[in-house]
Amino acid sequence: MKVLLIGVGGVGEAIAIIAQDKPWLKKMVLADYNTARLKEVSTKLNDPKKFPVERLDARNKKAIVKLARDYNVDLIMNAVDPVFNETIFDAAYKSRVNYMDMAMTLSRPHKFDPFVKTGVKLGDYQFERAAKWEKKELLALVGMGIEPGVADVFARYAEKQLFDEIDEIGVRDGSNIEVRGYTFAPNFSIWTTIEECLNPPVIWEAKRGWYTTEPFSELESFEFPAGIGPVDVVNVEHEEVVLVPRWIKCKRVTFKYGLGDRFINVLKTLKMLGLDSKEKILVKGSLVAPRDVVAACLPEPSHLGDKMTGKTCAGTWITGTKDGQPRQVYLYQVADNDWCMRHYGVQAVVWQTAVGPVITMELLATGKWEGHGVLGPEAFDPDPFMDLMPQYDFPWGINEMKQTKDGIRIVTEKSKE
Repeated sequence: MKVLLIGVGGVGEAIAIIAQDKPWLKKMVLADYNTARLKEVSTKLNDPKKFPVERLDARNKKAIVKLARDYNVDLIMNAVDPVFNETIFDAAYKSRVNYMDMAMTLSRPHKFDPFVKTGVKLGDYQFERAAKWEKKELLALVGMGIEPGVADVFARYAEKQLFDEIDEIGVRDGSNIEVRGYTFAPNFSIWTTIEECLNPPVIWEAKRGWYTTEPFSELESFEFPAGIGPVDVVNVEHEEVVLVPRWIKCKRVTFKYGLGDRFINVLKTLKMLGLDSKEKILVKGSLVAPRDVVAACLPEPSHLGDKMTGKTCAGTWITGTKDGQPRQVYLYQVADNDWCMRHYGVQAVVWQTAVGPVITMELLATGKWEGHGVLGPEAFDPDPFMDLMPQYDFPWGINEMKQTKDGIRIVTEKSKE
Protein backbone atom coordinates (compact mmCIF):
# COMPACT_ATOMS: atom_id res chain seq x y z
CA MET A 1 0.00 0.00 0.00
CA LYS A 2 1.07 3.56 -0.79
CA VAL A 3 -0.38 6.21 1.50
CA LEU A 4 -0.53 9.99 1.33
CA LEU A 5 -0.55 11.07 4.98
CA ILE A 6 -1.82 14.63 5.25
CA GLY A 7 -0.75 16.08 8.58
CA VAL A 8 2.25 15.11 10.70
CA GLY A 9 1.19 16.53 14.04
CA GLY A 10 1.12 14.22 17.04
CA VAL A 11 -1.28 11.65 15.57
CA GLY A 12 0.23 11.80 12.08
CA GLU A 13 3.68 11.20 13.49
CA ALA A 14 2.39 8.25 15.54
CA ILE A 15 0.71 6.74 12.45
CA ALA A 16 4.01 6.82 10.56
CA ILE A 17 5.98 5.37 13.48
CA ILE A 18 3.52 2.52 14.03
CA ALA A 19 3.35 1.68 10.31
CA GLN A 20 7.03 2.06 9.43
CA ASP A 21 8.10 -1.60 9.67
CA LYS A 22 4.88 -3.22 8.48
CA PRO A 23 5.38 -5.45 5.41
CA TRP A 24 2.19 -4.22 3.71
CA LEU A 25 3.41 -0.59 3.62
CA LYS A 26 5.36 0.30 0.48
CA LYS A 27 5.44 4.09 0.86
CA MET A 28 3.95 6.79 3.08
CA VAL A 29 4.23 10.35 1.80
CA LEU A 30 4.46 12.81 4.71
CA ALA A 31 2.65 16.03 3.79
CA ASP A 32 2.25 19.11 5.96
CA TYR A 33 2.44 22.90 5.67
CA ASN A 34 4.99 23.05 8.51
CA THR A 35 8.41 22.27 7.03
CA ALA A 36 10.13 22.22 10.42
CA ARG A 37 7.68 19.60 11.63
CA LEU A 38 8.18 17.56 8.45
CA LYS A 39 11.92 17.59 9.04
CA GLU A 40 11.49 16.58 12.70
CA VAL A 41 9.30 13.55 11.88
CA SER A 42 11.39 12.55 8.85
CA THR A 43 14.53 12.57 10.99
CA LYS A 44 12.88 10.25 13.52
CA LEU A 45 11.84 7.79 10.80
CA ASN A 46 15.22 7.96 9.04
CA ASP A 47 13.93 6.42 5.79
CA PRO A 48 13.43 9.17 3.18
CA LYS A 49 12.77 6.68 0.38
CA LYS A 50 9.86 5.05 2.19
CA PHE A 51 8.75 8.32 3.85
CA PRO A 52 9.29 11.18 1.36
CA VAL A 53 8.24 14.63 2.56
CA GLU A 54 6.15 17.21 0.73
CA ARG A 55 5.06 20.65 1.85
CA LEU A 56 1.30 20.89 1.42
CA ASP A 57 -1.43 23.36 2.26
CA ALA A 58 -4.47 21.21 3.17
CA ARG A 59 -6.75 23.96 1.85
CA ASN A 60 -5.39 23.45 -1.68
CA LYS A 61 -7.49 20.79 -3.39
CA LYS A 62 -5.47 20.90 -6.62
CA ALA A 63 -2.20 20.37 -4.74
CA ILE A 64 -3.64 17.36 -2.92
CA VAL A 65 -4.84 15.82 -6.19
CA LYS A 66 -1.44 16.41 -7.77
CA LEU A 67 0.43 14.76 -4.89
CA ALA A 68 -1.91 11.76 -4.90
CA ARG A 69 -1.37 11.30 -8.63
CA ASP A 70 2.37 11.98 -8.59
CA TYR A 71 2.91 9.22 -6.04
CA ASN A 72 0.11 6.99 -7.37
CA VAL A 73 -1.15 6.40 -3.84
CA ASP A 74 -3.82 3.90 -2.82
CA LEU A 75 -5.11 5.82 0.18
CA ILE A 76 -5.30 9.40 1.40
CA MET A 77 -5.07 9.43 5.20
CA ASN A 78 -6.46 12.64 6.67
CA ALA A 79 -4.65 13.48 9.94
CA VAL A 80 -5.34 17.22 10.21
CA ASP A 81 -8.00 19.22 12.04
CA PRO A 82 -11.47 18.52 10.60
CA VAL A 83 -11.88 22.06 9.28
CA PHE A 84 -9.97 20.76 6.23
CA ASN A 85 -12.06 17.60 5.78
CA GLU A 86 -14.29 18.73 2.94
CA THR A 87 -11.33 19.74 0.79
CA ILE A 88 -9.33 16.56 1.43
CA PHE A 89 -12.41 14.33 1.04
CA ASP A 90 -13.26 15.96 -2.30
CA ALA A 91 -9.63 15.77 -3.45
CA ALA A 92 -9.58 12.02 -2.81
CA TYR A 93 -12.73 11.60 -4.88
CA LYS A 94 -11.30 13.64 -7.73
CA SER A 95 -8.05 11.64 -7.54
CA ARG A 96 -9.98 8.32 -7.60
CA VAL A 97 -8.21 7.30 -4.40
CA ASN A 98 -9.66 5.72 -1.25
CA TYR A 99 -9.92 7.99 1.77
CA MET A 100 -9.82 7.66 5.56
CA ASP A 101 -10.20 10.19 8.37
CA MET A 102 -10.43 10.13 12.16
CA ALA A 103 -12.96 12.95 12.55
CA MET A 104 -15.78 13.71 10.14
CA THR A 105 -16.86 16.91 8.38
CA LEU A 106 -18.01 19.57 10.80
CA SER A 107 -21.49 20.23 12.12
CA ARG A 108 -23.40 23.49 12.25
CA PRO A 109 -25.88 24.03 15.09
CA HIS A 110 -29.56 24.56 14.36
CA LYS A 111 -30.14 28.26 13.71
CA PHE A 112 -33.15 28.73 15.97
CA ASP A 113 -33.23 25.80 18.43
CA PRO A 114 -29.63 24.53 18.80
CA PHE A 115 -30.08 22.69 22.12
CA VAL A 116 -33.03 20.61 20.96
CA LYS A 117 -32.78 20.18 17.20
CA THR A 118 -29.83 19.19 15.04
CA GLY A 119 -28.67 21.47 12.26
CA VAL A 120 -26.00 20.09 9.96
CA LYS A 121 -24.69 16.98 11.69
CA LEU A 122 -21.15 15.67 11.78
CA GLY A 123 -20.46 13.84 8.53
CA ASP A 124 -23.59 15.05 6.71
CA TYR A 125 -21.44 16.50 3.94
CA GLN A 126 -19.78 13.12 3.42
CA PHE A 127 -22.89 10.94 3.65
CA GLU A 128 -24.71 13.19 1.17
CA ARG A 129 -22.05 12.15 -1.37
CA ALA A 130 -22.05 8.43 -0.54
CA ALA A 131 -23.83 7.39 -3.74
CA LYS A 132 -21.23 9.17 -5.88
CA TRP A 133 -18.40 7.36 -4.07
CA GLU A 134 -20.17 4.04 -4.44
CA LYS A 135 -20.81 4.60 -8.13
CA LYS A 136 -17.12 5.34 -8.66
CA GLU A 137 -16.25 2.19 -6.63
CA LEU A 138 -14.27 4.19 -4.11
CA LEU A 139 -14.20 3.85 -0.33
CA ALA A 140 -14.31 6.72 2.14
CA LEU A 141 -13.87 5.16 5.60
CA VAL A 142 -14.88 7.95 7.95
CA GLY A 143 -14.38 8.26 11.70
CA MET A 144 -11.60 5.68 12.04
CA GLY A 145 -9.41 6.79 14.94
CA ILE A 146 -9.91 5.64 18.52
CA GLU A 147 -13.12 7.59 19.26
CA PRO A 148 -14.67 7.45 16.74
CA GLY A 149 -13.07 4.33 15.29
CA VAL A 150 -12.03 1.58 17.66
CA ALA A 151 -15.00 2.45 19.89
CA ASP A 152 -17.30 1.77 16.92
CA VAL A 153 -15.57 -1.55 16.22
CA PHE A 154 -16.24 -2.46 19.86
CA ALA A 155 -19.93 -1.64 19.36
CA ARG A 156 -20.14 -3.84 16.28
CA TYR A 157 -18.29 -6.66 18.08
CA ALA A 158 -20.71 -6.45 21.01
CA GLU A 159 -23.68 -6.72 18.66
CA LYS A 160 -22.15 -9.70 16.87
CA GLN A 161 -20.72 -11.63 19.82
CA LEU A 162 -22.10 -10.46 23.17
CA PHE A 163 -25.78 -9.46 22.93
CA ASP A 164 -29.08 -10.67 21.53
CA GLU A 165 -30.70 -7.24 21.93
CA ILE A 166 -29.06 -3.89 22.66
CA ASP A 167 -30.66 -1.04 24.58
CA GLU A 168 -27.91 1.60 24.76
CA ILE A 169 -24.48 2.02 23.22
CA GLY A 170 -22.56 4.70 25.11
CA VAL A 171 -18.97 5.60 24.37
CA ARG A 172 -17.20 6.60 27.60
CA ASP A 173 -13.76 8.22 27.72
CA GLY A 174 -11.78 8.97 30.88
CA SER A 175 -8.21 9.29 32.11
CA ASN A 176 -5.99 10.20 35.04
CA ILE A 177 -3.34 11.87 32.88
CA GLU A 178 -1.58 14.91 34.27
CA VAL A 179 0.82 17.31 32.53
CA ARG A 180 3.62 18.63 34.72
CA GLY A 181 4.59 22.29 34.55
CA TYR A 182 1.39 23.65 32.96
CA THR A 183 -1.76 25.09 34.48
CA PHE A 184 -3.66 24.21 31.28
CA ALA A 185 -2.20 21.99 28.57
CA PRO A 186 -4.58 19.83 26.48
CA ASN A 187 -2.97 16.59 25.34
CA PHE A 188 -4.93 16.61 22.08
CA SER A 189 -5.69 19.25 19.45
CA ILE A 190 -7.30 22.19 21.26
CA TRP A 191 -8.93 23.23 17.97
CA THR A 192 -10.81 19.93 17.79
CA THR A 193 -11.47 19.88 21.54
CA ILE A 194 -13.14 23.30 21.42
CA GLU A 195 -15.24 22.23 18.45
CA GLU A 196 -16.59 19.03 19.97
CA CYS A 197 -17.00 20.26 23.55
CA LEU A 198 -18.76 23.58 22.90
CA ASN A 199 -21.10 22.43 20.15
CA PRO A 200 -24.49 21.06 21.24
CA PRO A 201 -24.01 17.35 22.05
CA VAL A 202 -25.97 14.92 19.87
CA ILE A 203 -27.96 11.96 21.21
CA TRP A 204 -29.79 9.33 19.16
CA GLU A 205 -32.92 7.44 20.21
CA ALA A 206 -34.81 4.93 18.11
CA LYS A 207 -38.17 6.64 18.72
CA ARG A 208 -36.88 10.19 18.37
CA GLY A 209 -33.93 10.13 16.00
CA TRP A 210 -31.05 12.57 16.48
CA TYR A 211 -31.51 15.49 18.87
CA THR A 212 -29.27 17.81 20.88
CA THR A 213 -28.78 18.95 24.48
CA GLU A 214 -26.86 21.67 26.31
CA PRO A 215 -23.04 21.26 26.39
CA PHE A 216 -21.73 19.30 29.39
CA SER A 217 -25.19 17.90 30.20
CA GLU A 218 -26.26 14.68 31.98
CA LEU A 219 -23.37 14.34 34.44
CA GLU A 220 -22.63 10.69 35.20
CA SER A 221 -20.03 8.90 37.32
CA PHE A 222 -18.40 6.07 35.37
CA GLU A 223 -15.76 3.71 36.77
CA PHE A 224 -12.84 3.19 34.40
CA PRO A 225 -10.45 0.21 34.56
CA ALA A 226 -6.70 -0.13 35.11
CA GLY A 227 -6.70 1.93 38.28
CA ILE A 228 -8.21 5.07 36.74
CA GLY A 229 -11.34 4.69 38.83
CA PRO A 230 -14.60 6.70 38.86
CA VAL A 231 -14.62 9.78 36.63
CA ASP A 232 -17.44 12.28 36.10
CA VAL A 233 -18.36 12.27 32.41
CA VAL A 234 -20.67 14.59 30.44
CA ASN A 235 -22.31 14.71 27.02
CA VAL A 236 -20.06 15.91 24.21
CA GLU A 237 -20.71 16.12 20.47
CA HIS A 238 -19.03 13.14 18.81
CA GLU A 239 -19.17 11.10 15.63
CA GLU A 240 -20.11 7.74 17.17
CA VAL A 241 -23.63 9.02 17.79
CA VAL A 242 -24.16 9.69 14.07
CA LEU A 243 -22.35 6.53 12.95
CA VAL A 244 -23.55 3.70 15.21
CA PRO A 245 -27.31 3.90 14.44
CA ARG A 246 -26.67 3.62 10.70
CA TRP A 247 -25.44 0.03 11.06
CA ILE A 248 -26.25 -1.30 14.55
CA LYS A 249 -29.73 -1.99 15.88
CA CYS A 250 -30.18 -0.42 19.32
CA LYS A 251 -32.44 1.96 21.20
CA ARG A 252 -30.07 4.76 22.23
CA VAL A 253 -26.54 6.06 21.47
CA THR A 254 -24.56 8.56 23.56
CA PHE A 255 -21.02 9.86 23.98
CA LYS A 256 -19.66 11.10 27.31
CA TYR A 257 -16.21 12.46 28.10
CA GLY A 258 -14.40 12.96 31.41
CA LEU A 259 -13.30 16.59 31.13
CA GLY A 260 -13.09 17.76 34.75
CA ASP A 261 -14.35 21.01 36.25
CA ARG A 262 -11.21 23.04 35.47
CA PHE A 263 -11.19 22.04 31.80
CA ILE A 264 -14.91 22.76 31.46
CA ASN A 265 -14.50 26.17 33.09
CA VAL A 266 -11.68 27.09 30.69
CA LEU A 267 -13.84 26.10 27.73
CA LYS A 268 -16.78 28.10 29.06
CA THR A 269 -14.52 31.13 29.48
CA LEU A 270 -13.24 30.82 25.90
CA LYS A 271 -16.85 30.67 24.73
CA MET A 272 -17.87 33.68 26.82
CA LEU A 273 -15.01 35.77 25.39
CA GLY A 274 -15.58 34.65 21.81
CA LEU A 275 -12.16 33.01 21.69
CA ASP A 276 -13.69 29.75 20.48
CA SER A 277 -14.65 31.28 17.13
CA LYS A 278 -13.11 29.85 13.97
CA GLU A 279 -14.23 32.87 11.91
CA LYS A 280 -11.45 35.33 11.13
CA ILE A 281 -11.55 38.84 12.57
CA LEU A 282 -9.45 41.93 11.85
CA VAL A 283 -6.77 42.54 14.49
CA LYS A 284 -4.37 45.45 13.90
CA GLY A 285 -4.49 44.98 10.15
CA SER A 286 -4.34 41.16 10.14
CA LEU A 287 -7.12 38.62 9.74
CA VAL A 288 -6.93 35.93 12.41
CA ALA A 289 -9.30 33.34 13.85
CA PRO A 290 -9.53 33.60 17.66
CA ARG A 291 -9.43 29.82 17.99
CA ASP A 292 -6.17 29.70 16.03
CA VAL A 293 -4.70 32.23 18.45
CA VAL A 294 -5.72 30.06 21.42
CA ALA A 295 -4.10 27.05 19.76
CA ALA A 296 -0.90 29.01 19.07
CA CYS A 297 -0.67 30.08 22.73
CA LEU A 298 -0.82 26.52 24.05
CA PRO A 299 1.95 23.90 23.96
CA GLU A 300 2.04 21.51 21.01
CA PRO A 301 0.47 18.20 22.20
CA SER A 302 3.08 16.13 20.35
CA HIS A 303 5.80 17.66 22.55
CA LEU A 304 4.14 17.00 25.91
CA GLY A 305 4.91 13.29 26.24
CA ASP A 306 7.86 13.63 28.61
CA LYS A 307 5.78 15.86 30.91
CA MET A 308 2.73 13.56 31.03
CA THR A 309 1.95 10.81 33.52
CA GLY A 310 -1.00 8.48 33.82
CA LYS A 311 -3.33 6.41 31.65
CA THR A 312 -6.12 7.15 29.21
CA CYS A 313 -9.06 4.83 28.54
CA ALA A 314 -11.31 4.75 25.48
CA GLY A 315 -14.20 2.37 25.31
CA THR A 316 -17.81 1.48 24.67
CA TRP A 317 -20.45 0.69 27.29
CA ILE A 318 -23.29 -1.50 26.05
CA THR A 319 -26.50 -2.49 27.82
CA GLY A 320 -29.05 -5.07 26.69
CA THR A 321 -29.87 -8.73 27.03
CA LYS A 322 -28.13 -12.05 26.34
CA ASP A 323 -29.98 -15.37 26.58
CA GLY A 324 -32.89 -13.55 28.16
CA GLN A 325 -30.79 -12.02 30.94
CA PRO A 326 -29.87 -8.33 31.34
CA ARG A 327 -26.23 -7.52 30.69
CA GLN A 328 -23.92 -4.50 30.77
CA VAL A 329 -20.35 -4.58 29.46
CA TYR A 330 -17.58 -2.09 28.82
CA LEU A 331 -15.15 -2.90 26.01
CA TYR A 332 -12.06 -0.75 26.28
CA GLN A 333 -8.47 0.04 25.42
CA VAL A 334 -6.08 1.62 27.96
CA ALA A 335 -2.87 3.40 27.00
CA ASP A 336 -0.19 4.12 29.61
CA ASN A 337 1.85 7.22 28.81
CA ASP A 338 5.14 5.94 30.25
CA TRP A 339 4.83 2.74 28.19
CA CYS A 340 4.00 4.66 24.99
CA MET A 341 6.97 6.97 25.44
CA ARG A 342 9.37 4.07 26.09
CA HIS A 343 8.22 1.90 23.20
CA TYR A 344 7.13 4.41 20.54
CA GLY A 345 8.46 7.80 21.59
CA VAL A 346 5.01 9.44 21.43
CA GLN A 347 2.51 10.33 24.14
CA ALA A 348 -0.41 8.07 25.03
CA VAL A 349 -3.33 10.05 23.62
CA VAL A 350 -1.88 10.42 20.12
CA TRP A 351 -0.57 6.84 20.10
CA GLN A 352 -3.96 5.45 21.10
CA THR A 353 -5.63 7.50 18.36
CA ALA A 354 -3.14 6.37 15.71
CA VAL A 355 -3.13 2.59 16.13
CA GLY A 356 -6.67 2.04 14.82
CA PRO A 357 -6.04 3.72 11.44
CA VAL A 358 -2.86 1.68 10.94
CA ILE A 359 -4.64 -1.60 11.72
CA THR A 360 -7.31 -0.50 9.23
CA MET A 361 -4.68 0.19 6.59
CA GLU A 362 -3.48 -3.40 6.96
CA LEU A 363 -7.03 -4.75 6.66
CA LEU A 364 -7.57 -2.71 3.50
CA ALA A 365 -4.18 -3.64 2.08
CA THR A 366 -4.81 -7.36 2.63
CA GLY A 367 -8.42 -7.26 1.43
CA LYS A 368 -9.92 -8.33 4.77
CA TRP A 369 -11.93 -5.12 4.80
CA GLU A 370 -13.35 -3.82 1.56
CA GLY A 371 -16.30 -1.78 0.42
CA HIS A 372 -17.49 1.16 -1.63
CA GLY A 373 -19.20 4.38 -0.66
CA VAL A 374 -18.99 6.37 2.56
CA LEU A 375 -18.78 3.86 5.40
CA GLY A 376 -18.12 3.95 9.12
CA PRO A 377 -16.19 1.31 11.09
CA GLU A 378 -19.48 -0.41 11.99
CA ALA A 379 -19.97 -1.42 8.36
CA PHE A 380 -17.17 -4.00 8.57
CA ASP A 381 -16.66 -7.34 10.29
CA PRO A 382 -15.06 -6.51 13.66
CA ASP A 383 -13.31 -9.85 14.14
CA PRO A 384 -10.28 -9.28 11.85
CA PHE A 385 -9.68 -5.92 13.53
CA MET A 386 -9.94 -7.35 17.04
CA ASP A 387 -7.64 -10.23 16.05
CA LEU A 388 -4.92 -7.77 14.99
CA MET A 389 -5.05 -5.57 18.08
CA PRO A 390 -2.61 -7.64 20.19
CA GLN A 391 -0.15 -7.78 17.29
CA TYR A 392 -0.02 -3.97 17.38
CA ASP A 393 0.69 -3.81 21.15
CA PHE A 394 -2.92 -2.67 21.43
CA PRO A 395 -4.64 -4.99 23.94
CA TRP A 396 -8.31 -4.66 24.76
CA GLY A 397 -10.39 -5.60 27.78
CA ILE A 398 -13.99 -6.32 28.67
CA ASN A 399 -15.63 -5.56 32.01
CA GLU A 400 -19.01 -6.59 33.32
CA MET A 401 -20.71 -3.44 34.66
CA LYS A 402 -23.68 -2.46 36.81
CA GLN A 403 -25.61 0.71 37.62
CA THR A 404 -25.59 1.72 41.28
CA LYS A 405 -26.77 4.75 43.25
CA ASP A 406 -23.23 6.15 42.86
CA GLY A 407 -23.00 5.64 39.11
CA ILE A 408 -21.89 2.95 36.68
CA ARG A 409 -19.43 0.60 38.35
CA ILE A 410 -17.26 -2.40 37.48
CA VAL A 411 -18.56 -5.81 38.57
CA THR A 412 -15.75 -7.92 37.07
CA GLU A 413 -12.58 -6.54 35.50
CA LYS A 414 -11.48 -9.25 33.11
CA SER A 415 -7.98 -9.78 31.79
CA LYS A 416 -7.17 -8.06 28.53
CA GLU A 417 -7.46 -10.03 25.31
